[in-house]
Amino acid sequence: MKIKTKKLPYERVIEIKKPKYKKPNKPSLLFRTVVRVASVPDLMKVSFKYEGKLPKEMPCLVLMNHSSFIDLEIASKILYPHPYGIVTTSDGMVGKRWLMRRIGCMPTQKFVNDISLIKDMSYMLKAKKTSVLMYPEASYSFDGTATPLPEKFGRLLKMLDVPVVMITTYGAFSRDPLYNCLQNRQVKVSAKVECLFTREEIKEKDVSEIDGILKKAFGFDHFKWQRENGIKIDAPFRADGLERILYKCPHCMAEGKNIGKGVSLKCNNCGKVYFLDEYGVLKAESGETEFSHVPHWYRWEREQVKAEIQNGEYSLDTAVDIGMQVDYKAIYMVGEGRLTHTEKGFTLTGCDGKLNYTQKPLASYGLYADYYWYEIGDVICIGDKNALYYCFPKENIPVAKARLATEELYKKVKSETRK
Repeated sequence: MKIKTKKLPYERVIEIKKPKYKKPNKPSLLFRTVVRVASVPDLMKVSFKYEGKLPKEMPCLVLMNHSSFIDLEIASKILYPHPYGIVTTSDGMVGKRWLMRRIGCMPTQKFVNDISLIKDMSYMLKAKKTSVLMYPEASYSFDGTATPLPEKFGRLLKMLDVPVVMITTYGAFSRDPLYNCLQNRQVKVSAKVECLFTREEIKEKDVSEIDGILKKAFGFDHFKWQRENGIKIDAPFRADGLERILYKCPHCMAEGKNIGKGVSLKCNNCGKVYFLDEYGVLKAESGETEFSHVPHWYRWEREQVKAEIQNGEYSLDTAVDIGMQVDYKAIYMVGEGRLTHTEKGFTLTGCDGKLNYTQKPLASYGLYADYYWYEIGDVICIGDKNALYYCFPKENIPVAKARLATEELYKKVKSETRK
């Protein structure tokens, strides 16, 4: 999938008028049917099945883990013919706002505070009697485990005052993990539907109780699921792009030297090679296997980043191509610049000195980082309600590390502020 881009000078982009706010649309049965029919071929390919039922009391808030594009097709199968709106990242509306509004999409900026989204969700649920589908992680999983949920998410559930349904997918990540360069594997996909909370339960429980249940519901591990269920993936490209997650070698500690290709991950600094078997298990070709489980390796990288931050050693400094989003017509490519990230936050400069944007650690608990974004390249996205800045590194830097550092810096500064 691609996105509409347009080259335009920075000074012209900042003069573009922001799009007028529009209330979300309740999708008609016609558009719901079109989406449902369009999803049939992909769901047939993966022999999709699901268990569980939607609650009798509708509308409801539907929460879903996020693994790949097929998630939307799964939702269309389970929720049809019930009307539902979709909380959508704003870039998903670019070049196709009319269509996306007709199928009930409500745009929001990832990891940017957005009060209007809460109003939109309430409007759909209360005024339009329409369910709302939301991916609270806000981003695809990198390593097959959950990404952080918003703090005190239970407050939103209490505010909306509707039943909450959870759709958990199995196999969607294994079929199309984000790191694997948009190459689909042959894996069956299934889902489980369960009611997490009735209206009465939301009223009875406090926010911390609700958040605890949500955390447990999003406590999945897709690599573990694959291994324990004997899901064999013999695709000859299954390790392609694995360095996007496993960017640091635990043997020699070098960063950015790993290369995932075919069925192996190799460190070009020390030469150590790891084989990714058909069940998602890593094995060193010689010597010690430091981590056989991908999420454990990724968790170790998080601890390494956390230690760098604590020791005042963490920093990112890279040349980037810059895209900006200020409306839904295009991503405007405004030129080159430099992105830095330290314990003080992000700083983006460029466009011949005209652009200078800073973002402090407490601005967001997470980072919109992505691999091969709309077939352009790996990206780090920062910004606020006025503009989003899509930074495409010109150098081989791991955007996953920036995401980990953003999360750990937020926790560190938040903890210090509370003290």
